[in-house]
Amino acid sequence: MAQAPEPAGFGEWPLKRLMTEVVGSGIKSAEDMTREQATDAMRRILAGEPDPTTLGAFWLANRWKHNVAEELAAYTDVLAEDVVSAEPDADPVDCGANYDGKGDTAILGAAAGLVAAGAGTPVVTHSGDRVPTQKQDAYKHVLDDLGVRTELDPAESAAMVDETGFGFYYQPAFAPHVDGLEGRRDQMGVRTFVNTVETLLNPAGADVHLGSFYHLAFAKKITDTFGLMASQSPGRVVMFQGMEGYDDIRPGYTKVGEWRDGEFTDYEIETPEYGMDFESEDLEVDPDDVAGDSAALTEEIIAGDREDHFADAVALNAAFRIYARDDADTLEEGLELARDSIESGAAEAVLDDLRAF
Repeated sequence: MAQAPEPAGFGEWPLKRLMTEVVGSGIKSAEDMTREQATDAMRRILAGEPDPTTLGAFWLANRWKHNVAEELAAYTDVLAEDVVSAEPDADPVDCGANYDGKGDTAILGAAAGLVAAGAGTPVVTHSGDRVPTQKQDAYKHVLDDLGVRTELDPAESAAMVDETGFGFYYQPAFAPHVDGLEGRRDQMGVRTFVNTVETLLNPAGADVHLGSFYHLAFAKKITDTFGLMASQSPGRVVMFQGMEGYDDIRPGYTKVGEWRDGEFTDYEIETPEYGMDFESEDLEVDPDDVAGDSAALTEEIIAGDREDHFADAVALNAAFRIYARDDADTLEEGLELARDSIESGAAEAVLDDLRAF
């Protein structure tokens, strides 16, 4: 019997066929997909075409076998077709932290972004709202508690960057079909490759991406992914070992990976050398109110009312944003600019502008 023709708009690789012939044969024998196959799979997923059982099996098979850069690039390029981009006149640092949030330590990125913006480095962040699987506090929830509008359309987000130096892009507004996968992702109970690639979307068209990783091999895979993408080609990617997978630098020994114009380098920093002589546990907050505690800390730090380890951590994270955009030649110089941003009141002025936006 002849095989039924595929629905219009798709290729030759429904997810069930990919499971049978490519990715679903087990951890050791599964093969990697071609770019064509991964592209077809992602387009079908966004269109809601796969049976829910097949979709779950496909996601799990990808998790077991581990995606390669070519697959991740194909997935991200398809997601980018759905993205409503709005580029500000400023060229910001793009911070796409893990969307499913943090549950133990303070979210430092909002404060770090405000400080960097006060120092003259525009910053954008993006996230959803209680994204699976952790569904914990993320950038959006800290900004909400600070009294900053977050449920913006992309054009408003771009205007926010240009008017204040700091901008937030809301996933349901700039990537509605990705947001539409939330229910299926929640039913999985484990992270899928969507958790990785959604952080690589770049609704502001930024030339610099700042992200995090657990292991250096993952950072290399992500930079290779950027190199293979058709939808974007940032000039620089800076990634480091972040707390809870977030873009908050881990105290102590921290590995950093940098990619610039196709060249990857890595190095280590000892955070005590930059004023972070404490442990990750020292940055813990109330697990029942991570966003609220993080917002309160943000206000106190940018007002200059704290000079403790939280303030040191925010200054160093801001320094990384300043350094990533080449607004400082070294982290030491970036740290000086960050501390000046707080002491001069410039960081606090950014928050005032955001609240008035």
